[in-house]
Amino acid sequence: MSMVRLVRYEAVKTFLKKRTYLGFLIVALIVPIVEVSMKIEGGRFLQAATRSLQQDFILVGNLFNGWFVAHYLMYSLWFHIPLLITFVAGDQLAGEATAGTYRLILTRPVSRTQIFFSKYVVILIYSVMFVAFLALLSIGLAVALLGGGNLLVFDKGILILPEAEVAYRFCAAYIFATWSIVTIASIAFFFSSFVENAIGPIVATMGLLIIFVIVSVLPLEVFEPIRPYLFAKHMNLWQEAFREPIGWKEIGWGMLVLGGYSTAAVVGAWWIFTRKDILS
Repeated sequence: MSMVRLVRYEAVKTFLKKRTYLGFLIVALIVPIVEVSMKIEGGRFLQAATRSLQQDFILVGNLFNGWFVAHYLMYSLWFHIPLLITFVAGDQLAGEATAGTYRLILTRPVSRTQIFFSKYVVILIYSVMFVAFLALLSIGLAVALLGGGNLLVFDKGILILPEAEVAYRFCAAYIFATWSIVTIASIAFFFSSFVENAIGPIVATMGLLIIFVIVSVLPLEVFEPIRPYLFAKHMNLWQEAFREPIGWKEIGWGMLVLGGYSTAAVVGAWWIFTRKDILS
């Protein structure tokens, strides 16, 4: 059996499960609610946020537009997206143990390594599809409701990006965001390789993320040497796309760290899976 057929088989199994669409459903509900609500508010949120600035500066143009809302939504939701990804990534291997189908899938005339990587490829496909769905829905609906314009960014001050640059910056941001999500999916996949319940990988992945976030933000010098090497510190790598100038050095280092965690997680999961004693 070819690798392509294996991936297709695993994809069918994954996308036939109802939990696969839970994250999509949540995004499909929350994005329209937030964006329609902000449309109804009519910019009062932005006026309140910039009231102090209006005393010293003249803000010209329509700064409350679809780009601003799409950026605000991405900033607000991003810490919650990893949880939605773990619903599927944490179930890829643990789900086989829960269902008692490990022996069945291993009776096929293919190696464990082929089965393992076919499952991981499906996780990569799912991660890309999920982030693309979030991007298309949030940006498309926001621009349709509120139109385009310059992008006002609140990040260590005030930055106004010209409309001509906004689209490619969003594109870059979601590419970097996908890289972060793949890291979370890989870690959940790793935890899924040695447990027999999909809840375990979800809790373990989110627990590890929370611990690393706390260590990253605590103002203690004892953690300073390890902070640059924590994947949680680079989960907001996408924000560099909305800075002027774009922090390519920070982006390169962050992608290297995240890629290291993804590689270590996949190699560790492969080592466990190929040596696992299947009893049921």
